[in-house]
Amino acid sequence: MALIRPRFTEFHNVYVPQADLDFAIPFLDEDIPLYVDPFLLWKSPSIQDNGLHQLILGGFNNIGALVRTGDTESAVQQLIAASECDEIGLGTSASKRGTRIGRAKAEEILSLFQRIPYYRDHGFRHIEEVQLFVEGIGKDRISDLACNFIKSFLIDYTAQECKALGIPVQDTEVPGVYSVRDKTFTAQRAEVPVHPNTGAPLLFVPKRWLRHVPWISYEAYFRDFCPQDDIAHEGEELTRVKVLAYNRDHYGVIDAYVAAKERTRDDCSNDPLFTQIPVLSARRKLTAIKRLPTGKQDGADAKYEDAIAELFASMLYPHLDFAQVQARTDSGVSIRDLIFYNNRSHEFFRELMDDYGSRQITMEMKNVRAIEREHIDQINRYLHDELGRFGVLITRHELPRAMKARTIDLWSGQRKAIVAVSDADVEQMVEVFDSRQREPIDVLKKKYVEFRRACP
Repeated sequence: MALIRPRFTEFHNVYVPQADLDFAIPFLDEDIPLYVDPFLLWKSPSIQDNGLHQLILGGFNNIGALVRTGDTESAVQQLIAASECDEIGLGTSASKRGTRIGRAKAEEILSLFQRIPYYRDHGFRHIEEVQLFVEGIGKDRISDLACNFIKSFLIDYTAQECKALGIPVQDTEVPGVYSVRDKTFTAQRAEVPVHPNTGAPLLFVPKRWLRHVPWISYEAYFRDFCPQDDIAHEGEELTRVKVLAYNRDHYGVIDAYVAAKERTRDDCSNDPLFTQIPVLSARRKLTAIKRLPTGKQDGADAKYEDAIAELFASMLYPHLDFAQVQARTDSGVSIRDLIFYNNRSHEFFRELMDDYGSRQITMEMKNVRAIEREHIDQINRYLHDELGRFGVLITRHELPRAMKARTIDLWSGQRKAIVAVSDADVEQMVEVFDSRQREPIDVLKKKYVEFRRACP
């Protein structure tokens, strides 16, 4: 059985928590749902980040200069080449492969350098402004454009991080690397890591540059600055197309919006890849769990699973990075598991890896009055060598004596460990989470120690 939502670091046996790394760990079979926001480079206190922002702007505005000198064909081809950056693995693609813009879209973008006097005379201040004029240009495209102009830096950055972590690199061709000297995109050979299945080059991106939505965005403009009454009369539908057309003829509104976003730059920060819920929310989740009846009536099982998932993802962070809620079917029964990456940053989880081969930790949730043999057998079938032979059964009450004996028999015969966590244990974990004097992991470890003491 394969790993769930595998990450690049685990493939190379690098088990460092995401919180301890400067870059966002790439997934092997999907993108990271975040985007590079060039505004974070612009506002950064780092001279290096500021210089990279100037590189992005210089490259983009040079494409506009090609149009003004009559070399429209070169401008179109360069813009198309810059519009997709598969190597960074950011966005929402399930295949890690994107598509470039077409010629018509490139020409529409380039027309801004002629139609809008400010851009014709001065160029863009932020490439994110393109979103405010051209349909179909969003956060994913802005992110890719930015990364392609600074791909040479990302190559060096990735090689540096790989060397520090012992991740192998190999000489491979990286497409679309921007040359500041030649002002063109060309393929270059570089020592970078590659995808283990496709052999395609992979590049890392600093976490400090990532946001879910750019600071300068169409959504924020439409909500806070767009003169909606001037664009659509009463009773008319205000479409995005109408707004973008209005913006192209009223640059002053955009100029005021961008200036306002620059003034409030201190409010702009990167979005973390994971955020723990606050203690107050944890206590509320616990209260909600304790009030839920067992069973499925009125969706009690789904509410229980959602609350447990949010609680455990936060309480076990950063020692366990949350992978996902994994739905599976066992003999026609739908089952939901919590899957965690085992970073082995805590001695308890290193022990689980050494003893049970637990590269990932599986936790099955059961909102039932009493655990029965079929429940034990379900999680037992899921504990294979690839994932590991340690699992957690999160349920409402302590295991009945016969079910405890069943888990002990499984350890004796197959060396699999199934530890049960009840509402009382979850409450203790929340108390520890609140106190900050110990870690919720200690409660889980205590349950495991009790289990092992009962084993022969």
